[in-house]
Amino acid sequence: MTALNIPDLIRKKRDGDSHSRADLEQLVLGYTRGEVPDYQMSAWLMAVYLRGMAEQETADLTVVMAESGDLMNLAGLERTVDKHSTGGVGDKTSLILTPMLAALGLTVAKMSGRGLAHTGGTIDKLESIPGWTSELSEEQFLRQAQEIGLALVGQSKDLAPADGKLYALRDVTATVDCLPLIASSIMSKKLASGAHTVVLDVKVGAGAFMRTLEAGQGLARAMVDIGTRAGRQVRAVLTDMDTPLGHMAGNSLEVQEALATLRGQGPHDLTELCVALAVEALVAHGETQAEALARQTLQDGSALERFRAFVAAQGGDPAYVDDPTRFDVAPGRAEVTAPTAGFVAKVDALAVGRAVLALGGGRERKGEAIDHGVGVELLKKPGEAVAAGEAVLRIYHREGRGLDTARTLLDAGLSISAAAPTPEPMILGRVN
Repeated sequence: MTALNIPDLIRKKRDGDSHSRADLEQLVLGYTRGEVPDYQMSAWLMAVYLRGMAEQETADLTVVMAESGDLMNLAGLERTVDKHSTGGVGDKTSLILTPMLAALGLTVAKMSGRGLAHTGGTIDKLESIPGWTSELSEEQFLRQAQEIGLALVGQSKDLAPADGKLYALRDVTATVDCLPLIASSIMSKKLASGAHTVVLDVKVGAGAFMRTLEAGQGLARAMVDIGTRAGRQVRAVLTDMDTPLGHMAGNSLEVQEALATLRGQGPHDLTELCVALAVEALVAHGETQAEALARQTLQDGSALERFRAFVAAQGGDPAYVDDPTRFDVAPGRAEVTAPTAGFVAKVDALAVGRAVLALGGGRERKGEAIDHGVGVELLKKPGEAVAAGEAVLRIYHREGRGLDTARTLLDAGLSISAAAPTPEPMILGRVN
């Protein structure tokens, strides 16, 4: 412990100076090994929160966090690409985008997470398919990625363990909302996952962590800079999350909507986002006809075919891909109606996410069981006309669990205006 002069490092950041890579290794790796106590790390986190970090300093922090545990070796795979969303409501994009990319000759060997609070998780959605498992050996994972172009597993606890420890401490020290700490948290896992190209979907709006476009742009620029300094191709798309993506929110419902999109029959906003993200990945690999190729995968069945092969390879029943009516959907129905005639001005994404959580479709704490069959359907999206008393939202519930809370949240999150609102674009900007 004599080599660790942690108070000097805390003082250095408190006074607004930048850390060297060696400083960060001493601090972060020492904390990961249990040699630096929580109270000292908490003081340092608050100093970062108040003083910020330089770009190179943030990049060094990210690499140190990534190297605190296992590093996925994808060297044997070609044209590797990863995708990350900063979290939203109704965001089933990974279920559609990853088989699109696989059908286009890219390789997606990806680690995904579970949902927490009002945001859903890709693993939870896929577990709506009976038999599907997120647990593969490293050999199975790499072989499947090579053969099918798509393998998706749960995040290993040994992947960037420094991030897990630091995030838990940030959560209880009021230091979560700090740009360099957010960017390094996300990108440490992306660097450790090994893909050469990373496409980031940075959500902005009521249902997102970044509420304003300015904040979203700052996060996107920081993450792209980190990736570039680490020798990766990173491209970011800023997308709207004031309103849930697509029409469905809730695990089984979202998989059904994803399958409709893979058949070329998905909602416009979801389809356009998946195409936009696919274009970023293809352009990063030198493709000049990216948009046409991306759209073709949703029309010719090639993306759906890859998704079916992926499901079957990981133990899932492909009959659910062939016939989405097999999915368990909660039998209870309730509707939220328009109080007056007019136009839907707002369906608050955060309210919808919290409603799904109240119904049992999400978890407040890691490890909690969830009900895959509950959720909320947007029968009308912002800009659409409604009559007084017409249903705008449909609630799928099981024996009334959480129904009153869900209805209250949805009523509060619904706004009707006399005039049609100006439509918001799905794509708010790009950073690369």
